[in-house]
Amino acid sequence: GVVLCSYGDMMRVPGSRGDLFSAKARGGDVLLMYSPLEAVAYAGTHPDTEVVFFAVGFETTAPATALALQQARALGYANFSVLCAHVLVPPALEWLMEQDEGRPDAFLAPGHVCAVTGEMDYGRLATRYRTPMVVTGFEAPDLLRGILMCVRQLEAGEYAVRNAYGRYVKPGGNRAAQERMNEVFEPEDRHWRGLGLIPGGGMRLRREWRAMDAVLRFECGTGRPGADEASGCLAGQVLRGLIRPGECPFFGSSCTPLTPLGAPMVSGEGACAAYYHYKRS
Repeated sequence: GVVLCSYGDMMRVPGSRGDLFSAKARGGDVLLMYSPLEAVAYAGTHPDTEVVFFAVGFETTAPATALALQQARALGYANFSVLCAHVLVPPALEWLMEQDEGRPDAFLAPGHVCAVTGEMDYGRLATRYRTPMVVTGFEAPDLLRGILMCVRQLEAGEYAVRNAYGRYVKPGGNRAAQERMNEVFEPEDRHWRGLGLIPGGGMRLRREWRAMDAVLRFECGTGRPGADEASGCLAGQVLRGLIRPGECPFFGSSCTPLTPLGAPMVSGEGACAAYYHYKRS
C-alpha cells in the first residue's frame, strides 16, 4: 500500500478528483503531518509501506523537505519519496512585473522566505523594475512599517530593497538551509494556481535524487501536481489585486474555507478567507 502524508492546509485544496479529506473519507491512506521528518520516521517504522510526502510551500519549507530526503537516504529508507510541489517567490514577482495589467507599485517581500534566501534576489528585481521592495514580517507593526518604508521610497523616487524585519532576516539569509535546498532541488517552470505558467517558478528534485520522486516512482506522468482552478473561479484576479474577493461569483456560496475553490480561500492567510471571516463582501 501507499500512504500519502501532507500538511494540514493541503488537506482541503481541491484537485481534479476532490481533496485529500474526501480521499481519506473514501478509505485512502492519508495522514496529517506537521513535519516531513515525521513522514521519514513513519517510513522507518513501516518498511513494507510506500510513504509519499506531499511537499509544498515556498523556500521556507523546502529546506525541511531536503533534510527529510537526505535523512531517508542516509537511513536506507527505500520506501520514502516525495511529491514535490515547492515553488519559488522571485520568479513569480518577476512574472507579475511583466504583466500589462495590475503591475504593483511596490512589494512587501515575505520575511519567512527571506529568512532563508536573504535579500539578494529582491534587490536585483527592485533595480531591474525600478520598484521598491521591503522585507516584512506578518505582525501588524511589521506590516505597517514595511508599508511606510515603501511609501517613503515611492515619494523619494527610490527603488531598492529595504529590511523591516531585521530581527529575523539577514542580508545573506540562512546559508545552511540554502545549501541543503540547493543540493536536492533545481528550478523548473511551474504552473501556479490562478496565475498560469511561471518560468523557473517551481522546484524539482535534481537528477541524483530522482529515485525518490513519487511522480517517477509510481509512473504518474511527467508533470508536477496540477494547478487548475474550478471553472469560473476568479482567484487569479484576486491574487493580483484586480478584483475584491466579493466580486467572484462563487465567494461565500460554493467557495468557503471548508470548501475552497481557489488558493486565496484555502488558509487564513488568503485574501478570500480573510474577507469571508471578517468582511463578507
